[in-house]
Amino acid sequence: MKVVIAEPISDAGRSLLARAGTAVVVDTPEKLRAEIGDADALIVRSATKVDEALIEAAPNLKVVGRAGIGIDNIDIEAATRAGVLVVNAPQANTVSAAEHTMALMLAQARNIPAADASMRARRWERSRFQGVELRGKTLGILGLGRIGTLVARRAAAFGMQVIAYDPYVLAEKVAHLGVALEPLGEVLARSDWISIHLPRTPDTEGLLGAEELAATKRGVRIVNTSRGGIVDEEALVEAIRSGQVAGAALDVYGEEPLTDSPLLDLPQVVLTPHLGASTREAQDRAGSDVAEAVLAALRGDLVTSAINVDVDAELPEEVQRFLPLAERLGTMLVRLVGGLPSRMTIQVEGRLAPYPVRPLRLAALKGALSVATDRAVSYVNAAALADERGIAITETSVDESPAYVSLLRLVGDGDRRVEVAGTINRGVPVVTGIYDYTLELPLAPSMLVVRNVDEPGMIGRVGTYLGAQGVNIFDMVLGRSRSVPGTALMVLSIDRSLTVAELDDVRELRGVDEAFAIDLDL
Repeated sequence: MKVVIAEPISDAGRSLLARAGTAVVVDTPEKLRAEIGDADALIVRSATKVDEALIEAAPNLKVVGRAGIGIDNIDIEAATRAGVLVVNAPQANTVSAAEHTMALMLAQARNIPAADASMRARRWERSRFQGVELRGKTLGILGLGRIGTLVARRAAAFGMQVIAYDPYVLAEKVAHLGVALEPLGEVLARSDWISIHLPRTPDTEGLLGAEELAATKRGVRIVNTSRGGIVDEEALVEAIRSGQVAGAALDVYGEEPLTDSPLLDLPQVVLTPHLGASTREAQDRAGSDVAEAVLAALRGDLVTSAINVDVDAELPEEVQRFLPLAERLGTMLVRLVGGLPSRMTIQVEGRLAPYPVRPLRLAALKGALSVATDRAVSYVNAAALADERGIAITETSVDESPAYVSLLRLVGDGDRRVEVAGTINRGVPVVTGIYDYTLELPLAPSMLVVRNVDEPGMIGRVGTYLGAQGVNIFDMVLGRSRSVPGTALMVLSIDRSLTVAELDDVRELRGVDEAFAIDLDL
C-alpha cells in the first residue's frame, strides 16, 4: 500500500503508516502530482487542495485523510463519486480548541495582550486595563458538539451560566451538563459572552451578521475558534465601534491569513493566527488518529467517523462484529445468484434486531458489488452503485433467533431466488444456511458449493476429482433439502481457488446439479 503524505504529520502517525506499508512524503505540488498516480491513500492538512482533478489523477485512491477536523479543502462530492473515503481526526484537537477558547475569553476579559504590550513598552498603566470577571456571566454557545460541550464544562467551572443553540441536539442529551437549549434569538438576547463552535456550511455562513449582532445584549463579547465566515467581520467591526459589542476574541477569519483588516486596528479585539489546534498534544493526536483511520480504510473496515459515510459514529459492538460477515455473505449471494440480484433483503435476528441495519446493508452491498462490477466499491459508494443498478433493498428485523444469539440473513431475487445466512460463533464468521439447507461451516478463503442428487457416492465422486487436481479439502458440511426431496448440498472449504475449467469439470460429474466456487477476502 502506498500512502502519500502531502503535509507534515506527527512522528507517531508516520511510524504507524511506515509499519503498515510504503509512506511517501512530498513537500511540493509538483512532487504530489508525480506520486499520486499509484497512491492508495493521501494524507493532507489544510494547505493541500484535494479537488476533482487530483482525485481523478489517482485511480487507485481509496482514502483521503485530513490530519485535523476541517475538510474545507477537500471536494467531498468528487471523492464520494469516486468511492474514496474521506476521514479526519475529529477528536484530536477538541481539548486544545476548548482550552484556546477559554484562553481567548480570559485574554479579552482582562485585556492581557494590550497590558503585555504596554509592559514591554516600559509603561505601567494599571488603571487603564480594568477588566471584567467571567463568574456570574451568561455564556451562549452556538454549536454544542464535542468542543462546545468541553467549553460548557469549563465555563461552568468558572461560575458561568451556560445556554446554547444547537438545533441538532436533544435537550435530554445535554441535561447532565446543566445547559439550557434555547432558540438562536434567545441566546443572542441573553448572553454576556457568545462562543461559536459550528462548522462552516451554507446554513451557518454569515450566521452572525448585522441584524443578529444588533439583536444581541448590548456589551456582549464574541469568541470564535471554529471557522471563519460564520461572523460577518465588517458587521462585527461596526458593532464594536458603536458599542453594541464590547469586544471580540477571534482565532479564525473569513480569509486566511488575515493581513489587512479593520479588526487589526481595534484594541477591543484579541486576535490569534488560527491556533486552536496548535498544541503539541493535538498535533500528535491528529497525526496518529488520521493514520489509524487511513489504515482502517485501507483494510476495508467501516470507518464510522468518515465524512462521507452515512452511519452513526457510535456503532454498537454487536453490529461491528457482523460487518465482515455481512460483506462475505454479500459476495456469496452474488456468486450463487449468478449476478447482481434485482432485489435484496437484509434481515437481522436476535440480539442484532434493535440496532440500525444500515451499516450491515452497506457491508453486504460492498461485498456483492465488489465481485459484480469492475468499479472500485467502498462503504462510500456502495449504496449509490446499488441505486444505479436498480437493486431494491429491504430491511427487516426479527426479535427472536431460535438457534443463535444473533443471525444475519440475506435474500437475493434475480434470475433465481437465493438465501444465505450466517452468524459469529466464538469470534469466527460461520455460514449457517444456503438456500433452504441448514448447515454450519466457518467461512474460508476458498469454498465450493455443490448441489447434487441425494445418493450414495457423491462425496467420494467430488472428493476424488478434487484430489486428482491437487486440491485439499480441509472442512466440509452436508445437508438435505427441506423443500425438494432427493436433493442434497455439500459445502467444502478447500486450500485454493478452482479454475474455470476445474469448476466446469465438477459440474459435469454425475449427479451434480450445480456447483459454485466462492472466493472470499479473509
